[in-house]
Order: sequence, then structure tokens, then C-alpha cells
Amino acid sequence: ARYDIRNLLITLSDRGMLLLEGGSEPRLLASRAREVFDVTGAGDTVLAALAASLAAGAPLEKGARLASLAAGVVVGKVGTAFASVAEVEQAERESE
Repeated sequence: ARYDIRNLLITLSDRGMLLLEGGSEPRLLASRAREVFDVTGAGDTVLAALAASLAAGAPLEKGARLASLAAGVVVGKVGTAFASVAEVEQAERESE
């Protein structure tokens, strides 16, 4: 309240992310279980994917879910890596 923060997304490592949006109840966005090889860049991936989703007009929760999927792709790779659109789409299909 002090800083008038309306929305907040908190990463929780392998437990997913917590989304606090406006006056809504907090939502836990669970992560999909996968083998983790390297967490390098996972947070950067979340920020980039969320920003791209919001810039494309996605609602905050949808963007956060896509960001979580993108981070899941990245941690499944060794070293600094990126998640392609095709990989995120595949991860989304597998999570349904």
C-alpha cells in the first residue's frame, strides 16, 4: 500500500510463482515437474516472457503462466539458454 503496488509476481523456485493481482485472492501458479539441469537465467526468462506477453496484450495471469512455462524450458537446459516460441507452445500443450 505504501508504494501503491497493484500487482506482484513472486517466483518460488520449484514451487512455481505467487501472483498477487489487484484486489483478487493470491493465486499459486504451480510449476510443472521436470528435471532441472541449470537455473541460470530462469529469473531473466520469467521477466522477459512476462514483459513480451503483456506487450502483446495478454492478461497478467496468462503472461505469468507463459513465463513459468518458459522458465521451465530454460532450466531443463545446461548453461545459459533461451526458450523458443515452439518450446513454450509445446510445454503449454503438455501442461494441459
